Amino acid sequence: MPSPYFLLFELIIYIQLALCLHHAWKHGAGNLLRLFAGILFGVSLELATIRQLNAYEYGRFLIMILDVPLCIGVAWGCILYSVMQFSDGSNLPYFARPVLDGLLALNIDLALDAVAIRFGFWDWGQGLDFQYFGVPYANFWAWFWVIFFFSLGWRLFARRRDWIGTWVSPLFALVIGLSGVLGTNALIAFRIPFEYHNLTAITLMVLAIALVTAYRPKFHLTSIPALTFWIPTLTHLYILVAGLIAGVVLDPPFLLLAGFVMLVVSLCLHRPTIRQIISP
Repeated sequence: MPSPYFLLFELIIYIQLALCLHHAWKHGAGNLLRLFAGILFGVSLELATIRQLNAYEYGRFLIMILDVPLCIGVAWGCILYSVMQFSDGSNLPYFARPVLDGLLALNIDLALDAVAIRFGFWDWGQGLDFQYFGVPYANFWAWFWVIFFFSLGWRLFARRRDWIGTWVSPLFALVIGLSGVLGTNALIAFRIPFEYHNLTAITLMVLAIALVTAYRPKFHLTSIPALTFWIPTLTHLYILVAGLIAGVVLDPPFLLLAGFVMLVVSLCLHRPTIRQIISP
């Protein structure tokens, strides 16, 4: 039986899934298909990436699909669903929104990954002092492209109001998402020299932030579902609270600072939604 920290982590992810399912069910087949496509994409990319790179392995969760926890695929689906809902409420140009989606996902991972390996959720096999406190810099590169390519693939036809927009968009999201992720994985793993991984990941983040801010984006211009707040917030709170109870977020204390800063950034982005939740 997995440890209580594993079980609670899984439970939080399935609560996030329930929030996304509730919203998707109320808003039509296209949203349901996007959510399920995101989950299938998440499981598929994990199975493929482990076999492509052999760079990490997962601990034993309650429900596994071969060597990948089902909850990890579900988490990808929920993150994809929530960040795309958020960016669609902005005034960013339609095909710049995948860039924002990738940055929103990085807000989660910069707090999550280094703490998760200390719980044993997954293991990069490099020790806890490797690069970003045990997390390869290439992982942040990968997180951005995972979200970017799925979002881009979905958006190619999603604005159409016919059967193509509803049924073809999930297929394009899967195909372009997996192709893009495996391609960018291969690029950083086999083409970019190891000593430049840090510079590569930082450059990507800087360029993405510069692109988004250049448009002077305004958010919450349309109604944003509350799940866009709850998906990142539940993860951030789990990492901070469980990490403090177990002591792992203090090893080193910078992880506590990183988790707190990422939570504050997320809360600032979601201020209108928070006000709506408090005073419906």
